[in-house]
Amino acid sequence: MKKLICLLGLILAITACNSLQDQYYYRPNAQIMPQHITKIHVRPIINRTEVFALEDRLVIEVVDEFLRNGSYSIVQEDQADGVLAGEILRYILIPVQYDTQLVPTVYRMEVLLNLRFIDKNSQETIWQEPALQQIYIFSAATLDGGMTEEQAREQLWKNFAKMIVKRTVEGFGSVGSEIRQRSQINPNQTTITK
Repeated sequence: MKKLICLLGLILAITACNSLQDQYYYRPNAQIMPQHITKIHVRPIINRTEVFALEDRLVIEVVDEFLRNGSYSIVQEDQADGVLAGEILRYILIPVQYDTQLVPTVYRMEVLLNLRFIDKNSQETIWQEPALQQIYIFSAATLDGGMTEEQAREQLWKNFAKMIVKRTVEGFGSVGSEIRQRSQINPNQTTITK
């Protein structure tokens, strides 16, 4: 009987805690684009790394993702209501696992972007992500199911494009940057490759 009473008391306490949690849960209001923005332009991304032509495929993926989403029309900059601008701050590719002959078998790719969305009418920045980061870990192409650096980069660009479109369409809080203090951007060393 005592066990039953203790069990009922425990269930009652857990239920009470859950109802309090819902009451004090932080739910920010969605920060949505101004209504006058219906057409956007994606500027060419600036590549601040030493790796050639990283930015081209990223821009293509972002434009394709906006077209798939269909919420905004993609137009030339002179016809646009809003502009997406950004830069690639860091590109790092390092081996993280080796086989018995010390040949890399797993790689870690990390890319850091600085993005902002500008209202062309008021020239105000609507949103900014100063340290949007993606990390992708993949097996070497020599292994079954592995991929090349280029294939991994393509997957990373697709992930970034989905994040950027989600941030633009769904608003603040849907995607977040890394804290600047944790990322410790070193302008003298922005690229590490194998």
